[in-house]
Amino acid sequence: MDRELLNYTQNRELSWLRFDQRVLEEARDKSVPLLERMKFVAIFTSNLDEFFMIRVGSLYDMVQTDEKHRDSRSGMTPQEQLDAIYEAVAPLYKERDKTYTEIKKELSPYGICGLDFKELEADEKKYVKKYFKEQILPVLSPQIVDSSHPFPHLLNKDIYVTASLNKKEQMLGIVPVPTYVSDILMLPGHDIRYIRMEKVIMEYLHLVFDQYEVSDPNYICVTRNADVSPNDEALEVTDDFRKLMQNTLHKRRRMAVVRLETAEKLSAKMQEYFCEKFKITPAQIFRTKMPMKLDYMFSIAGNLPESMKRSLVYEPFSPQKSAHVQEGSMLKQVKKQDILLFYPYESMDPFLKLIKDASADPNVMTIKITIYRLAKKARLVEYLCAAAENGKEVTVLIELRARFDEQNNIDWSERLEEAGCRVIYGFDGYKVHSKICLITYRNRNEIQYITQVGTGNYNEKTAAMYTDLSLMTADPRIGQDAAEFFKNMSIGNLQGSYQYLIVSPVSLKSSILQMMDEEIRKGKDGRIVMKMNSVTDVDFIRKVSEASRAGVRVDLIVRGICCILPGVPEYTENVRVMSVVGRYLEHPRIFSFGTGKEQKIYIGSADMMTRNTEKRVEVACPVLDEQIRRQINHDLKVMLSDNVKARVMQKDGTYTKRKLKDESSGKMIDSQAVFMEEALKAAEEVQKKEQAKAQKKSGGFATNLVRKILHMLHK
Repeated sequence: MDRELLNYTQNRELSWLRFDQRVLEEARDKSVPLLERMKFVAIFTSNLDEFFMIRVGSLYDMVQTDEKHRDSRSGMTPQEQLDAIYEAVAPLYKERDKTYTEIKKELSPYGICGLDFKELEADEKKYVKKYFKEQILPVLSPQIVDSSHPFPHLLNKDIYVTASLNKKEQMLGIVPVPTYVSDILMLPGHDIRYIRMEKVIMEYLHLVFDQYEVSDPNYICVTRNADVSPNDEALEVTDDFRKLMQNTLHKRRRMAVVRLETAEKLSAKMQEYFCEKFKITPAQIFRTKMPMKLDYMFSIAGNLPESMKRSLVYEPFSPQKSAHVQEGSMLKQVKKQDILLFYPYESMDPFLKLIKDASADPNVMTIKITIYRLAKKARLVEYLCAAAENGKEVTVLIELRARFDEQNNIDWSERLEEAGCRVIYGFDGYKVHSKICLITYRNRNEIQYITQVGTGNYNEKTAAMYTDLSLMTADPRIGQDAAEFFKNMSIGNLQGSYQYLIVSPVSLKSSILQMMDEEIRKGKDGRIVMKMNSVTDVDFIRKVSEASRAGVRVDLIVRGICCILPGVPEYTENVRVMSVVGRYLEHPRIFSFGTGKEQKIYIGSADMMTRNTEKRVEVACPVLDEQIRRQINHDLKVMLSDNVKARVMQKDGTYTKRKLKDESSGKMIDSQAVFMEEALKAAEEVQKKEQAKAQKKSGGFATNLVRKILHMLHK
């Protein structure tokens, strides 16, 4: 145990909970439109669900297998971490319930009303009862639990209505809320009035269990440990990796309960009963006064009439056409100059068009790509399949272990194989998380490359919701490295060497630390700026502290988990950590070392987490084009100046919002709003130039036509 490290680090899990707290702060921000605030409550809820399934699940396993292990960043055992988590989560539940209630109340004047049964009008109660009897009751699968009927297996994150039943003896009644019916029942009328399905079923339990006396109605939801991967299984079971993943998903559905949520307070007897059945402690039971699932809020927001949308949701913004992209072949444009796309401010379409153009170009020989997550509907897959059908050699390295996207990736892998693509998978013990694409083409007798490296997934849906960078380049130095990378991936070589790309698990971390060492040697003239999603890697954290002690100014823009504490005397006095939480999910990974001509800038797929640096295949690419380097420096400067959506970490790990006024400029700076405005202005300039060009062309055509007519008349 490194005692010195404990002076300036914090526990990973508690740091993550502070991130989710920042999400909840957005839900409380009065400047955010009401339905967007409700969406932030929903995001907070789904984040917390995943936290319990994965992080708490992982600690739960450690308690069983390695209970004396101590976390290197906090010195806590697995059980101590669990105890701290349960203690930290309890007030977050109260804050979330309070926030939900306030937003719900403020939505009511707009006619958006989530109702309890007692709040329904008389005709609405008749409608609900009729609907329940005709549409819901026939499809319910009620169960009783007594000496002859064992306690059933409750599925992860499904909702169950429960009650005490009395006849001759007392027993438990359980009714699964069907997943194939809507989460809410919309009531007739012009307003958006609805009641949640679990509340409808709870109201009519006496009709479900009509032979019993029903009391203590409630509804509950269990969260199960989902921290299972195919590496936990014996790989000898099957040589079909897709089948192995299907078995893994099946196993996940039956794992241990790590949390129980209830709508009503449990009696002492019922609490003891559930603790025994689920093998949990009372600390793992959380009562919630708001819905256990809020996904329906997204559909309500999406189906609002236009007149209401203006008041309740963000002003619409569509990803803009990049100012660096013209009409015509993307292959030709990238050959002429490097192009950087900044999602979601700029559209993903130019990259998709690059693949589409390549699929039909007779000079293109191969397309190779690594895929981690895809949208449910993916044009990218269509274009890759078209390329294969057009005789190109298409290689897709698809990661089937992308957590919670496993089934989607299994489905896409089958579609790609059917079209003739060569599909390969990740490695035992190493997920392939890189975002890299290589197009190889013949130019006369010479082999040339176009390479794309991104910070985010090839997911057309999230490209409009997450901020990310996508670099397209014809630089032969990058292309040769990319070709070597794909060759190594094809033969299972994780130890390949590269001239320009830095790749984990072999060279990414060592290269980052080496570039940090270069800044450390400069002392007070050194400069490090890094933007990531998470920071947990202990070697990196130690190097940040070393840089700080050498006088290097270090800025870390970290959206989520950050285990390093800034501003700690003697250790991190020159370190500043900030987090931006706003309309879009911050996602780019940017690494900048030094200033001026000597500055080195990389973009890539990796966070500074041990899993990324040592247990994943990640790729980071140097930015060599001067214009793009200036653009990234501008973007970093704007992010660092954010005083609206930025929170700054204090030396105790808490976050505070900056003063609204920037001391140097006196302006309010919302970095995401700045980037939206810049994208709109750039697209507007492009449109003006295209219109002027078209007018000039049409004007020239008209002049030539007049000349021809006059010439004919003269004759």
